[in-house]
Amino acid sequence: MFNASSPKADIVLRQAGNLADGCTPTPTSSSDTSHTPTTHTPASLAPTSLVLSIPDEGLPRITYWGSSLPSSFNTPLHLTSSQLPQLLGAGLDISEFPSLLPTQAEGWTGTPALLCSRSGVALFANFTTTEIEHTPSRATIVATDDVAQLSLRIHVEITTSGLVVQQATLRNTGSTPLDVQRLNLAFPIPSHARELLTFTGHHLRERAAQRQPFHQGRVAQESWVGRPDFSSGFLFTAGTPGFDAESGECFSVHTAWSGNVTHFAERTPYSLGLLGGGELLYPGEIVLGPNEEYGSPRVVGAWAHGLNDVSARFHSHLRDTNSRTRERITFNSWEAVYFDQNPAQMHKLAQTAAELGIERFVIDDGWFRGRRDDTRALGDWAVDRDVWPAGLEPFSKHVHELGMELGIWFEPEMISLNSDLARAHPEWIIAPNSERLPVAGRHEYVLDLSNPATYEHILQSIAAVVRDANIDYIKWDHNRFVTEAVSPFTGRPAVHTQTQALYRLLRQLRAEFPNLQIESCSSGGGRIDLAILELVDRVWASDCTDPIERSEIQRHTALIVPPERIGAHIANSPSHQTGRTLSLATRAAVAFAYGLGFELDITQLDTATLAEAKQWVERYKVWREVLAQGRAVHTDIVDPAQRVSGRVAVDQSRAVYCVVQRQTSPDYPSGLIRFPGLKSEAVYRVEALGAKDLTSRIAATDNYAHYWWIDGAQLPGNVLSEWGLRPPHLLPGEALLIALEQVG
Repeated sequence: MFNASSPKADIVLRQAGNLADGCTPTPTSSSDTSHTPTTHTPASLAPTSLVLSIPDEGLPRITYWGSSLPSSFNTPLHLTSSQLPQLLGAGLDISEFPSLLPTQAEGWTGTPALLCSRSGVALFANFTTTEIEHTPSRATIVATDDVAQLSLRIHVEITTSGLVVQQATLRNTGSTPLDVQRLNLAFPIPSHARELLTFTGHHLRERAAQRQPFHQGRVAQESWVGRPDFSSGFLFTAGTPGFDAESGECFSVHTAWSGNVTHFAERTPYSLGLLGGGELLYPGEIVLGPNEEYGSPRVVGAWAHGLNDVSARFHSHLRDTNSRTRERITFNSWEAVYFDQNPAQMHKLAQTAAELGIERFVIDDGWFRGRRDDTRALGDWAVDRDVWPAGLEPFSKHVHELGMELGIWFEPEMISLNSDLARAHPEWIIAPNSERLPVAGRHEYVLDLSNPATYEHILQSIAAVVRDANIDYIKWDHNRFVTEAVSPFTGRPAVHTQTQALYRLLRQLRAEFPNLQIESCSSGGGRIDLAILELVDRVWASDCTDPIERSEIQRHTALIVPPERIGAHIANSPSHQTGRTLSLATRAAVAFAYGLGFELDITQLDTATLAEAKQWVERYKVWREVLAQGRAVHTDIVDPAQRVSGRVAVDQSRAVYCVVQRQTSPDYPSGLIRFPGLKSEAVYRVEALGAKDLTSRIAATDNYAHYWWIDGAQLPGNVLSEWGLRPPHLLPGEALLIALEQVG
């Protein structure tokens, strides 16, 4: 315990579960303190340490974040003096040295981390640390400002996977209302991290990477559409110039929040850089009465050497905190039938799916009352007897008898004006005022889940369908931007309460139906963040099912999401989104290391194509354990036309890599490609999977047609990972799977 009269000190936090540091494992999710994960962090991942330095006045500072510190380094050694900026003759009479929550009272000249007011007048907090409780891997800091009548509690923790989690709670200790507009948290970044990697995008092109120098100033990406969407940054990473999957020191930050959200990078002339994030709040959205609290989202940091290790930390965390997920080969009906559902066709699809070895059948949009197109019926969650005269129960029985699970599509947070629900309860629709509705989006509007009656109606509607039709899986969609969002029930901006209601809905459904699996879909990948990922079992990364586009979308989504929890479907060719014609082998290869599924009319495939599809299903089942538990790796590659991604078994005895040829290469033929993550001293058998068409491209004059991708090869791990091998010539729009198995 620390009190304000104690001398300043340093608190060294070490990665939870790192036995060498004398730590015991601790829960990694603030919403589940009963779970103690211990099993999924790769042994090769360097442990993390963090130092909180306690000044005489004000809030603690992070003065170190990186590789594990020596066990001999502990309190009361102090890092503050070794980094304290010299006071020069300009600006304020205090050195700029940002704390956990930088304020102007401590000399911070950048963007305020805390904005709050009383009666429309801004408060400038000047916190005094009053208590610190800590264990080897976590600390809780309590600070107060008696003049502004504020109390602040900040929790800092290093998880078993080496993620650093910050979360802050602000309490109104005054007698008048407190309006909170911002409570952001940030991590300091060392001076050598001079390059930024962020993500932007749009529907069908999610999580597109963009790089820039980390100059002085502020870079922020914000989403004001009720979900993280495609342009909120997703993951902000600062690193040594040129850092990539395998190389360079990286510092990454992600905000675990599914509503309006920001990520930012900021560097002033007077201090080191900061990476951070938080919730975006409208005026009046968070108004605290006396003794009421507002809790910020968790802001999560990952330090590592290379983005592969950043990913490993997030994947380990998510495999620990949501271990009930069942990986299943999924068929989704959308691109097979769209809205034109009928039981006879759906039975044929289910029969064919079972014959292929598919394990889950999902009925997409179009099953509920009056839903003939996307202009009507959202909110009327009852089976349409014109489409399904006997209801869904007979089809559910048929699917389960075929040995498959049954899934169904919902968009619970949205409503169509042309619906029975809207006609009965127009007051349940979010609107900026009583005079008009917000701008329409995809013919949809947003239900006000702040209203207990609305919330209960949606909860019971979903539960009734799940219960009556014996549903195993929900594809949970969210296709509309939440804009001009004011709750008619509360009279206040509603995105914060909508997001909280979503979490509550998911928790209640999971409690009532413990075996129910849920996929987060939001115009594709518009709502993917750590908070939602701890409550759902998988995500749909994009509505684009073109595998060449998907190779980038999936690669970047997997920076946070374990690949086996990213739905990746073998869809139509030509692609319904890009018009590109692609072989089944390419479509399967790109989907293989993710949540493999199908989304096309499989009843129209010819005998040879069905046999090839079944072979891919069988191949996937052989590799499923490696794919579900293995480490995701990507290769630093100089050829901009190629992408190489892999999954390596926990014991490194097996691995599978996908090589994607996105366009023509500058090299002709291609140069050598490397395979990271292998044992250097092991010998591996190398073979190409699904490469039957490649032999036809060998030139007639080639007298040495004994290539590894025809006959196989055996090579040492260090040769494969450090030197590489040459892939066969791939045409733009082709992909190849390469399997490795240890033989010595």
